[in-house]
Amino acid sequence: MRMTPEEFRSSPTKRITLLGMSGVGKTRLSSLLPREQWYHYSGDYRIGSHYLDEPILDNIKRKMMHIPFLRDLLRSDSIHINNNISFENLHPVSSFLGKVGDPDKGGLSLTEFQHRQQLHHDAEVAAMLDVPHFIEKARVVYDYTNFINDAGGSLCELNSPQVMKTLAEHTLILYIRATRSDRERLIERAISDPKPLYYPADFLLQQLNAYRQQQHIDYVAMIDPDDFSRWVFPQLFESRIPRYDAIAAQYGYTISSEEVFELHSEDDFMQLVEQALQRENH
Repeated sequence: MRMTPEEFRSSPTKRITLLGMSGVGKTRLSSLLPREQWYHYSGDYRIGSHYLDEPILDNIKRKMMHIPFLRDLLRSDSIHINNNISFENLHPVSSFLGKVGDPDKGGLSLTEFQHRQQLHHDAEVAAMLDVPHFIEKARVVYDYTNFINDAGGSLCELNSPQVMKTLAEHTLILYIRATRSDRERLIERAISDPKPLYYPADFLLQQLNAYRQQQHIDYVAMIDPDDFSRWVFPQLFESRIPRYDAIAAQYGYTISSEEVFELHSEDDFMQLVEQALQRENH
């Protein structure tokens, strides 16, 4: 959605999609927008609560079936398992995604990991294509005129023109670009506490081969899952920057993570959006 600062300011409804790597401030920025005036849509929450809900629960049940006491309770329907995901707790999604490598260290086989990666990819595409439906639902059912879409950090990897066209048609796309210092901070955080991530299929295989050669490892099943996650994150991070830059150049506008962390209110955010529109319309 392209518009001038004046058009944005005078528009009775604001619909915004936030793009950027995890940790650049998307969730913090969303928290500045009062929930009584803004409908908050989280792509990761939609993925976990709807599209991956059954696979997440099945994965938990498979783990429980290895424990005789819990297996008997499951088989007799004596216990019920819930996916207690929330906007603040997206751990069910990351725990399902998992890490590739040595099963004795909690890793997944390459085949299973690739399967889960594909499920996540398809779920993220579907969650983003749901945005127009939720914009209308927010308006008709809940009487919201403003809508904020907090997209996942892997959106730039989807390679789906349909997703980007849909988001651009229905929302103003705002890319939060990490400054150099924030890039270093995010990489340091990922190295100290490696999290499960989505990788493009070709990128994953290339990096696995490079890591194995560097570490003199014969098989993926011998890889330390956390060590590979630490090793690959800087490459993944840097590979995403030009992808996001290209998306912003074609479909949206760019602000910096430094600008985001200086915001303290909804009014501050609205002024920053207008500044971004002003910068890129001249």
